[in-house]
Amino acid sequence: MKKQTPTDANQQTQPQRRQFLKTTTAVTAAAAVPYFSWTENAFANQSKNDKPNIGCIGVGSMGSGDARGHAGFGNIVAVCDVDSKRAWRAKYDDRIGRNVADTYEDYRKVLDRKDIDVVSIVTPDHWHVKIAVEALEAGKHVFCQKPLSLTLEENQLIRKACKKHKDKTFFIGTQQRSDRGRFLRAVNMVQKGLLGDIKKITVGINGSPTSGPLKPEIPPAELDWYMWLGQAPLVDYIKRRCHYEFRWWYEYSGGKFTDWGAHHVDIAQWAIGITDEGMGPVEIDGTDAKHPVEYKNGNPTVDNAYNTSHDFNVICKFENGIEMHVTSRGQNGILFEGEKGRIFVNRGKIAGKPIEERWDKDSYTDDDVKKLYKGKKHEGHKQNFYRCIREGGLPVSDVFSHVQAMNTCHLTAIAARLGRKIKWDPKKEEIVGDEQAASMASRKPRAGFEVLDVEAKASVAIE
Repeated sequence: MKKQTPTDANQQTQPQRRQFLKTTTAVTAAAAVPYFSWTENAFANQSKNDKPNIGCIGVGSMGSGDARGHAGFGNIVAVCDVDSKRAWRAKYDDRIGRNVADTYEDYRKVLDRKDIDVVSIVTPDHWHVKIAVEALEAGKHVFCQKPLSLTLEENQLIRKACKKHKDKTFFIGTQQRSDRGRFLRAVNMVQKGLLGDIKKITVGINGSPTSGPLKPEIPPAELDWYMWLGQAPLVDYIKRRCHYEFRWWYEYSGGKFTDWGAHHVDIAQWAIGITDEGMGPVEIDGTDAKHPVEYKNGNPTVDNAYNTSHDFNVICKFENGIEMHVTSRGQNGILFEGEKGRIFVNRGKIAGKPIEERWDKDSYTDDDVKKLYKGKKHEGHKQNFYRCIREGGLPVSDVFSHVQAMNTCHLTAIAARLGRKIKWDPKKEEIVGDEQAASMASRKPRAGFEVLDVEAKASVAIE
């Protein structure tokens, strides 16, 4: 595929853009005052040449929505999708490409561009970490949609890359972390001890949908099916394996364990302080889990139907005695049960006696929210991302705490697939005493689609 070149206008803005990047790096390293005077809309109101250039990789329904959000903070100069119809649609979208952005089907062409400062990665889950690591290596700031990773091993690989590239902002699209009225309030209430010691958390994430047998088809002309599959096994195209519905196949995602788990498990562990490396559950009980197809040795025996769990109650036990039930049953949301009281929170409400009686009326201030925001003011999700690019510091949705949540999500999926209890050593980040379960911490990718280990510097190029 012929690489499209940046416009002359973009090339002319390189001095200003280099200054933007130099300033960002210096500020991040020194944790200094931002070089511009911030107001609520200041970033979006900077001159065109002062804004960062953005490349959007993955512009389906979610990717396009994110791209429109990014457009308020920078210049979208590239859109990329292995489905060329989606890429061209984004190019001509008045709120995304504005008929100016270049279109690509190969993400590497976006990363090769020296004029691009920020990339938004909104691909199927099995592509997230590979692209994200390479983006950091290419010197980009990264916005990556959840769930961040496909495996436990990928969690470690992306964390290594982020530690190496501390001068780059890496942001996860877990927007519940910006919800002051519900999720932040719940986290604050738990962390302040207003509910007493937490004994049990119920994380309701619903079950995956099911399907009957699905027939292979010829891939549409606009879709590069080989590239879409990436590291996953080479299989015949089935329409419902692809756009959006990839979530219900373990080959590309983790079903509801990672789809909604990336949101609700993240909030639950944030609230109880399980956010740092070396933390996590020590036992995960997957005996109460059903799948819509027959399984053998933790793998589906058919390849023509959705295969992620549709009915489950997986119990995670932590060293501090807290039990967290990750379940498909009941209401979507998070129930925190403490010695003094209980609250329930989801995207529509926060409820319970402590809320009705306002137990936190003197304990939930702007300063409390600022603390949750890691020292920055409360604002919208993407505002926080771009503020951190300018000012430095960790964003509210940081990669390090998200990796801890994703460890739990992947462990629940592994336990459910095997239908038994597994043990996890959170300090070593290893499944212990179960060789078969431990083997599921990683997957062998197709040749040419390996994820870069920035410490080993070993990655084979895609042919």
